Amino acid sequence: MSEKCNMSCSSCSENCSERKENKNDFSEKPHEMSSIKKVIGIVSGKGGVGKSLVTSMLAVTMNRKGYHTAVLDADITGPSIPKAFGIKEKATGNEFGLLPVKTKTGIDIMSVNLLLENDTDPVVWRGPIIAGVVKQFWTDVIWSDVDFMFIDMPPGTGDVPLTVFQSIKVDGIIVVTSPQELVSMIVSKAVKMAEMMNIPILGLVENMSYFKCTECSKEHKIFGDSHIEEIANKYNLKVLAKLPIDPKIPAACDKGMIELYEGDWLDPVAEILERRIEDVNK
Repeated sequence: MSEKCNMSCSSCSENCSERKENKNDFSEKPHEMSSIKKVIGIVSGKGGVGKSLVTSMLAVTMNRKGYHTAVLDADITGPSIPKAFGIKEKATGNEFGLLPVKTKTGIDIMSVNLLLENDTDPVVWRGPIIAGVVKQFWTDVIWSDVDFMFIDMPPGTGDVPLTVFQSIKVDGIIVVTSPQELVSMIVSKAVKMAEMMNIPILGLVENMSYFKCTECSKEHKIFGDSHIEEIANKYNLKVLAKLPIDPKIPAACDKGMIELYEGDWLDPVAEILERRIEDVNK
């Protein structure tokens, strides 16, 4: 330590070798009893494109492959994860911290709806408070032996996505979109935000891509031609999956039975995630 050091890091230059603080570092450590190998954020430029659905299906897909998965529901004002999994009970805690609720197949879930007295109670909070709650889901919840944590982000590029990207070590994000050209423009905003925050983008998932007729077996583009390939090429990204319009999927969510859905559309995403967890285990 320099003889002239007055222990006040705010008075020294950014390149001081003894500097102990980084004003630009907003990262938070998870709960000391938590163990989380990989954190994957699921984002979208706007609402209504199926971001929570993709989050749920990815957690289920990786759980079926033998990994312990978890979902941190960061969509505080529009939480839908508990409904999709049919969770009725509330989250509990002990002297050490909050405990996530386990689904029927063992997926750990934490959502604001697991803390509210009634599921239909509105969350009328300002942005900083909402962002603070999301941060607490990371720091105060005990996530035990989680291989993959999926964070269901609220749509857009506001307070919560910014808080997550700055506070939590996100290993990569998946951007969910739909075929409409307007959505494509908004997705570009989400992609650019991730690039600004230096968060790796694993690729794009297009929801409601097509409808396959059960009688003629033809694929019909209900929302018009897809523009996802254009976005992927523009930003040098991969198109990871295209999910069809299948009435069975929303029906499973409405009944709280997403863990029973059938379909292998997200298997290519699972392969990418498995390679990442293998790197951790080496």
